[in-house]
Order: sequence, then C-alpha cells, then structure tokens
Amino acid sequence: MDWGVFCKEITSGDTVAGCFGRGADVSYLNWLLKAWGWTLSVASMALIVALVIGSVVGILRTVPNRKLVLFGEVWTELFRNIPLLVQIFLWYHVLPAMFKPLQAIPSFVLVVFALGLFTSARISEQVKAGILSLPKGQRHAGLAVGLTLPQTYRYVLLPMAFRIVIPPLTSESMNIVKNSSVAFAVSIAELTSFYLQAGEETSRNIEMLLAVSVVYFISSFAVNRLMAEVEKRFRVPGMIGGH
Repeated sequence: MDWGVFCKEITSGDTVAGCFGRGADVSYLNWLLKAWGWTLSVASMALIVALVIGSVVGILRTVPNRKLVLFGEVWTELFRNIPLLVQIFLWYHVLPAMFKPLQAIPSFVLVVFALGLFTSARISEQVKAGILSLPKGQRHAGLAVGLTLPQTYRYVLLPMAFRIVIPPLTSESMNIVKNSSVAFAVSIAELTSFYLQAGEETSRNIEMLLAVSVVYFISSFAVNRLMAEVEKRFRVPGMIGGH
C-alpha cells in the first residue's frame, strides 16, 4: 500500500512537502480533511433538526389529545418507514420540481432536512418511551398542585424523561454521523464522495477506503465519548448506573 498518495497534489500528482498543500497545491490529505468537515457539518446540523422536531413529536404522542397523538404517530411512521436514500432523492429531485422556491435552496440544506426528519422519527420513539416510562403519579401530582399540562411537562416530566433517554440518543447521534454518507448521492463533497472520487483518480481504492473508515470511526467514537460524559453528568440517581 502507498500511503504517500495523501501527500500528492490532486492535479499534477507531485508530492507536496509536509502533505499539507497551500494555495492551488491541494493534496489528497487536504481534500480528506475538507470532506471530513462536510460530513461533520451535515451530521451536526441534521442532529439539531432531529432533536428539536423529534422531541416535539415525541411529546405530542403522549398528550391527552387524540388529534395530536394521531399526528405524531403518522409523522413517525411516515419518516421511519421510507428508506433514507429515497427520502434524500425526494427532497433533492421531487419536491423542488413540485415547489419551485425549493430550487433555490442549496443541496446541503436539503440533505440536512432529509436526514434530520428521518432521524426525528426515531428520536420521537425514544422521547415517547422516556415519558411513558415515568410513573403516572408524577403527571397527576404536577396537575394536582396547580400546574398546567405544559408546565407539568416542562418542570416535571421532561427533565426526567430526557435524562432517561440519553443512552439511546447516543446511538442515534453515532448513527447520524454514519448515515450522513448518503449525502454523496446528491453531490455533497463528504467522506464517501471523497473515497469514490479520489479512489478513481489515484487507483488507490484500498488506501482511500481505509482512511475514510478510520475517520468515520474517530468521529463516531468521539460522539460516543462525548455522550457518555453527558450521560454521566445527568444520569438519574437511583436508576441503573446512577449514584
């Protein structure tokens, strides 16, 4: 294997001193790091979308209102049961053709929303499970002391529920980093796109694939460690793993 390929300039193929190119002399290592940045950008923005929308939908599925519960159930089943790649193509090809204003939106934003909404369905399940795992007496107690239903959720149920669902949220946070690889299908210059293009240009597919795999592993492992610290910081005393 020739790992020196990462120190070569992508246009001329000449070796770049120190592997990091400057100006127009961009090395494959520069390209790899830039692709890593795009992957992290897609994943982090999509995670924010997923957490916000997934939490709202998960909460709606537990309120005593049949219409809101039905809306939450339909949302979850819709986005959970359509493959992610199909949703990417729907956002990129179909919706802009149906709604002209969407044609002005960058593909990066469309991919972020597609991945975020797909993941929101999974997070809504976890938020719903976290709320329903709490004793019913907590909700009744909140209402009994004069809190409104929104106040009961805000001050009584959600602080506990979100701490309970941190472990499954860790898995979703790692998954969203890996699922961001589908962005290559709509020409986002992320890690998988880098592997496909750089491997074809250099004929060093093994080196490129191994490098991308290592970067994905580092990203997922970093997310895992970060969420483990969050879980340790906010774990519920008295529960499994708590103090």
